[in-house]
Amino acid sequence: MPVLLRTEGRLARITLARPPLNVLDLAHLEELAARVEEARGATVILLEGEGNRAFSAGNDVADHAPERAPAMLAAFHRAVRGLLETEAVTVAEVRGDALGGGCELVACCDLAYAFPGARFGQPEIDVGCFPPVAASILPSRIGWMRASELILLGRRIPAEEACAWGLVTRVDPGGAAAAAQALLAKSAAVLKLAKQAMRAGSFAAAERLYVEKLLPLPECAEGVRAFLSKSRRPDR
Repeated sequence: MPVLLRTEGRLARITLARPPLNVLDLAHLEELAARVEEARGATVILLEGEGNRAFSAGNDVADHAPERAPAMLAAFHRAVRGLLETEAVTVAEVRGDALGGGCELVACCDLAYAFPGARFGQPEIDVGCFPPVAASILPSRIGWMRASELILLGRRIPAEEACAWGLVTRVDPGGAAAAAQALLAKSAAVLKLAKQAMRAGSFAAAERLYVEKLLPLPECAEGVRAFLSKSRRPDR
């Protein structure tokens, strides 16, 4: 099974296990979508690639042929929607290249930590295609001009540049594991509401979530009490 799901308490670890490049064909994209769906109840989803050469070199080029592309896009976009819509906090751990669909998967995550030497890019333009997910996400994520370099020029950038652009949180080999543990130490209910507020799109909507959903939570009152006591951590 080239896409693995391991559950460790409230952490769901999804591994693209088709080394050395972790290329995803149609069957593996279907598996990825299924694994993301199965992980919906987790607090944190950590997405990684097996091996050190590539997080993922993307979707199988053969599946971009006109007669196969619609099925490939449907499967891949089901996985992407799962990552974008999940209430879990999504964390990408990137070793090696994240290209094409691999780069798009990273862009769909809330946090992304790269190993030194990792590279990012959207080479689809060089095989007569364009990446729909990247085209819809990257301009707002990293800016129009930078997105144009990746999508229209097919440029590949090193991890340090991806970090400066905002595609990667940090270049830190231990960053994904540390972030996952830090997240798991926090209230799952509060994390869920914080993500909803970030997606809400307006100050008024975020304020409504705070007043109507956050304040009634016992975790909110307990967090305030623990802070004011100056002698203990909140009871989760």
